[in-house]
Amino acid sequence: MLKCRTVWKKLAPLARSSSTVCRQNVRRAGLNNGRTPACVPVAHMSTGPAGGGRETQLYILLVGAACVGGGLYAYRTVTGDQKRYQQRIDEIAARQNKTAAGKPATLVQSEAPAVEAIETETVAEPAPEAAPSPEPEAAPSSEEPSPLAPDAEVAASTETTETPPEDSSPAILKVPSHAPYLLIGGGTASFAAARSIRARDPGAKVLIVTDEPDPPYMRPPLSKELWFSDDPSVTETLRFKQWNGKERSIYFQPPSFYISTEELDSAENGGVAVLSGKKVVHMDVRGNKVKLDDDTEISYDKCLIATGGVPRNLQVIERAGEEVMKRTTLFRKIEDFKSLDKVSRNIKSITIVGGGFLGSELACALGRRSTESGLEVIQMFPEKGNMGKVLPEYLSNWTTEKVKREGVKIISEALVKAVVCKDDKLEIQLKDGRLVKTDHIVAAVGLEPNVDLAKSAGLEVDSDFGGFRVNAELQARSNIWVAGDAACFYDIRLGRRRVEHHDHAVVSGRLAGENMTGASKPYWHQSMFWSDLGPDVGYEAIGIVDSSLPTVGVFAKATAKDTPKAATEQSGTGIRSESETEDTATSPVASSSPAPAMVQHQDEYGKGVIFYLRDKVVVGIILWNVFNRMPIARKIIKDGEEHADLNEVAKLFNIHDD
Repeated sequence: MLKCRTVWKKLAPLARSSSTVCRQNVRRAGLNNGRTPACVPVAHMSTGPAGGGRETQLYILLVGAACVGGGLYAYRTVTGDQKRYQQRIDEIAARQNKTAAGKPATLVQSEAPAVEAIETETVAEPAPEAAPSPEPEAAPSSEEPSPLAPDAEVAASTETTETPPEDSSPAILKVPSHAPYLLIGGGTASFAAARSIRARDPGAKVLIVTDEPDPPYMRPPLSKELWFSDDPSVTETLRFKQWNGKERSIYFQPPSFYISTEELDSAENGGVAVLSGKKVVHMDVRGNKVKLDDDTEISYDKCLIATGGVPRNLQVIERAGEEVMKRTTLFRKIEDFKSLDKVSRNIKSITIVGGGFLGSELACALGRRSTESGLEVIQMFPEKGNMGKVLPEYLSNWTTEKVKREGVKIISEALVKAVVCKDDKLEIQLKDGRLVKTDHIVAAVGLEPNVDLAKSAGLEVDSDFGGFRVNAELQARSNIWVAGDAACFYDIRLGRRRVEHHDHAVVSGRLAGENMTGASKPYWHQSMFWSDLGPDVGYEAIGIVDSSLPTVGVFAKATAKDTPKAATEQSGTGIRSESETEDTATSPVASSSPAPAMVQHQDEYGKGVIFYLRDKVVVGIILWNVFNRMPIARKIIKDGEEHADLNEVAKLFNIHDD
C-alpha cells in the first residue's frame, strides 16, 4: 500500500497535467480550423497539406510521446523509491536494534519514533549511497538525556543522520570565541565557582576549559571509597558506596547539566559549557584573552584560574629511565585510578613511596585488597611514622600500627637513593643500604601547584608556598581570580597560606564565583580537611596542623558511633565537608561530664582532640574520630585567644559523652 500510494502521489499530477494539455490543444485546434480566415498562410498551420486531419495526427503523436515519457519516468521513480525505501527501513531497524542493545529506554528515548517519522517526511530524496553508519546513529542518543531543548534534540538527530561519519567527529567541536565567564581548570574549585556564578547571575554564560576528558568530578573517592567497592565494573561506572551504604557518582553533575559549547553563544538563559581535552597555554592579561594548545583564542570578560596541581615525583625515579617511569604511577586523576586498579590486579608486589594523606589512604585501600589477592603492599617514607609531618609522634606511631594491621609492610625512615629495573623487577636502593624489590611504584610525595600561566600572564608566584599570589578576595588582577590548590591567599587570621584540600577548593571556588559577580567578599572561612584509614578510623582537621608545632591532645574511649562510617550515617553524606557550612558555633555547650587529665602517651586513642599551638594560641585542631564538630573548632581558631586550660576547651566537643 505504501508503495502504491507513493507512486500515485508522484504520477497523479503528471497525468492530470498531460490530460489537460491534450484537451486544450484539441479544443484549440478545432476552433482554429473553424475560424481561421482563408488569407492566413497554410505554412502557419502546418508543414504538410492543408486540412485538419494532419494536425490531429500531430497532437496524437505528442500525446503518445508524453505517455511514453511518463511511463519511463514512472518506472525509474518506482525503482528508485524501492531502493530508497528499503535503505530507510534497514536504517531504522539498525537504529532500533542498537538502542535495544544499549542503555535502557528513557523518557526522551520513548519519543524516538516521532523523530524518525519527522526524518522520513523531511528527507524526501537521500542519496542512494548514504548508507547508515554507527557514528551518526550514536550521536543523537548522546543528546537524549538533556531535558533542556527537545526541539533542538529533534533537529540535531535529523542533522546527524544526514551528516557523513567524518563530519560528526568531535574534532570539529566549535569553540566559542568569547566567554563572559572563563574558568580555566575542570576541578572542584572551578565547578563550585560556576555554580556560584549561576546562582548570583542566572543568565550567566560560563565556559570551563579543562585538559581532562571528563566533566568536573570529586577527587577524594579516588583514594578512599572507590577502592572498597564490591562492584567489578567500578572503574567504568565510577559509582561507589559511601561508608553509610548510600551510592553516588564521582561526578558532580550528569552530562545533561551542561550545555554544549556550540550552544553557549546563543543560549538565551545562559548555562555552563565544558570544553574538555583542551589546555590553556598562554594568557594575554591586557587583551583579556587566552590561547589554547591548538592555537584557538578565547576572549573573556572575567576569568578564574583553577588549574590545581600536578603530582610531584622523586628525582631519582625521573632519572632512572623510561622502563622505571613506565612502572611508576603518579596518582591524581580518574585515569590514574583506573590504571592503578588494573596494575594491582596483575602484579605480585606494589610499593607506595610517601607517608602523607594520599600514601596512607592508598596503602590501607590496597592492603585490604591484599588479603584476598595475595598482593604484597609496601609503604615507605622518610618520617618515623605515617603522616609524621602532620600528627604528633605518639599518634603517628599508633597510626602506623593501624596501617600494618591492614596488611601493609611499613618501611620507615627510608630515603630513596636509586631505582633500577633488573630481571623484570624494580630495585629500590635506600641510602642506609636496604634494598626493596617490587613490581610497581606509586609516588605519593606531594603536589606541585600548576602555575604554568604565571609567566605569560605576568602573575606573581609566592616564593614560600608556591601558587598564584592573590589578595583576601582571591584576586590576582582586577578581572582575574584564583581558587583551589593553585591559590596562595591571605588568611586574615593565620597569615598567607596555600591549602590542598577538597573543602578549601569548594569554599574558595564558591567565594571566587561570588566575587566575579561583584560580591567583593574577603576569604575568612577556615577550610577543613579529612582523611580516612578505612571505614573505622578517620579524622578532620582545620587550620595549621604541623607536627613541628607544640601540641596538646585530649582523648577518650571510643564507641561504635565514633567512626567515619557512623559519621556519614548521621550526616547523610560521604563527603563530610559537604555537611559543613561557613557558620561558626556561637555558643557551644560544654559537656558536664568530668574530664580526665590531659593525655599525651597511651596505648589506645579511640577519639579525641589535638590542639596545635603557636605563641600559646590555638592555630590548628585535629578531631580524631570526632565528627560534625567543625564549627566549634572554627570558632576557637577565629577567636585567636590564649587558653589557660585546653582540657576545658576540649569539653566543648563533648568527647566524653557516650
